[in-house]
Amino acid sequence: MDLRNLTSISIDTKKKIAWIQAGATLGEVYYRIAEKSKKLAFVSGVSPVVGVGGHFSGGGYGMMSRKFGTATDNIIDAKLIDANGRIQDRESMGEDIFWAIRGGGGTSFGLIISWKVKLLDIPEKVTVFNVPRTLEQNATQLVYKWQHIADKVDDNLLLRLFVRNSEFPFGGGQRAIYAFFTTMFVGGVDELLHEMQHRFPELGLVKDGCIEMSWIESILFFANFPRGTSLDVLLDRTNQIGFFKGKSDFVQRPISINGLEGIWKLLNQLLSENSGAELQFSPYGGKLSDIAESEIPFPHRAGNIFMIEYAVYWGEIENSQSNIAWIRELYEYMGKYVSKYPRAAYFNYRDLDLGMNNKGNTSYEQAKIWGEKYFKNNFDRLVKVKTKIDPTNFFRNEQSIPPQLS
Repeated sequence: MDLRNLTSISIDTKKKIAWIQAGATLGEVYYRIAEKSKKLAFVSGVSPVVGVGGHFSGGGYGMMSRKFGTATDNIIDAKLIDANGRIQDRESMGEDIFWAIRGGGGTSFGLIISWKVKLLDIPEKVTVFNVPRTLEQNATQLVYKWQHIADKVDDNLLLRLFVRNSEFPFGGGQRAIYAFFTTMFVGGVDELLHEMQHRFPELGLVKDGCIEMSWIESILFFANFPRGTSLDVLLDRTNQIGFFKGKSDFVQRPISINGLEGIWKLLNQLLSENSGAELQFSPYGGKLSDIAESEIPFPHRAGNIFMIEYAVYWGEIENSQSNIAWIRELYEYMGKYVSKYPRAAYFNYRDLDLGMNNKGNTSYEQAKIWGEKYFKNNFDRLVKVKTKIDPTNFFRNEQSIPPQLS
């Protein structure tokens, strides 16, 4: 179903709400909010080309999630076309269905055409930094320490970590392993420095390494656009990612030094031309951990220190098999360091390795294999909602929620 032309975004700054059609991109949403207000924002992912429909319905982690939760936590209404062609809103669909589409994936229950979200109050300036460290600059010890504090710092601070096997700065240099401490603080630089010196002095952050900017400028910063780039780039839908495979995990106890060194060893084994790999460590705590697991289908709450996205990129299709084999090996290696029973996964980092049926006619038992990883104890409730709204399984895909067969 092609939603690319459903791009209307309607913003009410007085009521602090927005109606956003499902075919809009995150970049367009951010642009339109900033166009209307310097003191309102929304919490979603960092890539401007990501589509709203899937992102909102599966969770939507972003650089302010420790303060405001996920995008899904901030949805207050939606319009959905059901299997009978009726347009439903929150009132007519009922709370069970409205619960399901906020984190359970929109594509199982109907065709979501627009979302109503609450906009968030922010200061006129936020503070960002991006500090790279190599293994020779003590990156292993820094990553180990980061795990002990990332979910415990001030809720205004989201201290994200990217570990990359790449050239620095992304071309023209020697390939090596880098840890990038990439951060957003909803507030000023002095307050940020105080918190960092208290919680993470080992990083050696200094004032010159921090930049105060508006929230909308931070969107460009985290999307890796040079300082001073026109906001108009947020309206560009071009995505030049090439080939890509991603997987995910949740970490509940710090990974040991030996465990981290094993990751570095595997990263150094990725040698194919035009390939690159990244582990993205996204911290928990704050609002993310305050919300109950059953509040919405997105269940990854208290008890998690951070989420990992594993990603591998390559340029030539003939390198696909070796790169996919590599990321599967990394995922297998990580099994002993991550959540168990189930080994959880983030639905927005969809991973067909977890189990699928090509025709989308998945049985309950088949679906439970991946369903409990994505949704934990919320899976059975999602099946009940699916049975209620779409008993004939009209809306289906490789990893859609199945109806309960009578």
